[in-house]
Amino acid sequence: MRVALLGTTVACVLGFRSGLIRALVQRGNVVYAFASDYTENSKHEVALLGAIPIDYKINRSGLNPFSDLICTLKLVKQFKDLKLDLVFSYFVKPVIFGSFAAKLAGVPKSIGMLEGLGYVFTDKENGSSTKEIFLKKVQLFLYHMSIPLLDSLIFLNHDDPVDLIVNNNIKAKSVHVLGGIGVDLKKFEFSPVNIDAISFLFVGRLLNEKGINEFIGAAKIVKKIHPEVKFVVLGGLDPDNPGSLSKESLDQLIQDDLIVYSGYVKDVKPWLINSSVFVLPSYREGVPLSTQEAMAIGRAVITTNVPGCRETVIDGKNGFLIPPWSSQVLAEKMIFLIDNPNKIKEMGEESAKIALEKFDEKIVNTKLLELLGISKEG
Repeated sequence: MRVALLGTTVACVLGFRSGLIRALVQRGNVVYAFASDYTENSKHEVALLGAIPIDYKINRSGLNPFSDLICTLKLVKQFKDLKLDLVFSYFVKPVIFGSFAAKLAGVPKSIGMLEGLGYVFTDKENGSSTKEIFLKKVQLFLYHMSIPLLDSLIFLNHDDPVDLIVNNNIKAKSVHVLGGIGVDLKKFEFSPVNIDAISFLFVGRLLNEKGINEFIGAAKIVKKIHPEVKFVVLGGLDPDNPGSLSKESLDQLIQDDLIVYSGYVKDVKPWLINSSVFVLPSYREGVPLSTQEAMAIGRAVITTNVPGCRETVIDGKNGFLIPPWSSQVLAEKMIFLIDNPNKIKEMGEESAKIALEKFDEKIVNTKLLELLGISKEG
């Protein structure tokens, strides 16, 4: 089969789709990996996986319908030229506009995967703004038009299909729940935790919706009691996003020695190994890969009891589920683990067991290939 993987950035191709590409190629399929920001080096990396890198344009966050139309028509031509058998699109805009393009190009099969519903479907502590309400309505309108064109739609958690498809009466031919996208357990193998020098690790963009403010708020509370404990933050600022932490605030946090900050890192593994507890106080996720990787390494997890995040933690067994928007409750759970370091070890071991059962990339990709209708022979 001639298969197109339609995403957004090359970082997503290399970070989230490498295992799937290898599995598709091993089964004799020709794989075209579409991305909007290829460089010569990244094209080479994708080619080493066995895929053919394809440049395309997508207006990732804009609301210009004319720009979206032009990008979609260009995509139709690319699909036709490649004579595709299957388009597998993932993330919001590729799913919406990829489904239109696949239909117009006459591609026999089109399957989408929503790895989370995104910002406009995320509950906010103070409610949604007028702009957010408008954006949600626009997105729902596009979903009503595009999802019926898909042969199948895949979600990662059980909340998302209810919140999107059921609650909004959207017609879909077939809906499936995959679970997490999976972790390479050979790369992220179990590593014993160090409980002599406790640290809490946050990995993600420094945005309100990812829970960075709650992590910082909890750090301030805990530091008053346990000044020796480290709070490590990995992830980039997003100055164009109104929900991003400002550079001035970040600089002050570093100067005050509240957090250890190393920005965005390509390889998170050594940071996970050197951490004691993984923390993600996000307001909503698909099923976060960062948490799956932390679990595979063998780390206790503190995360929020919201869609996606709750898929990773059995409360009290491999970590804690806390309410969103609460630095106080997060701090209380952190202090409990600091005062009971053996629990960090026990919960980390349970995380590794759960990762082995639920998040093995090989098992997940086998299931995904079945959902894509890919046979072993290709």
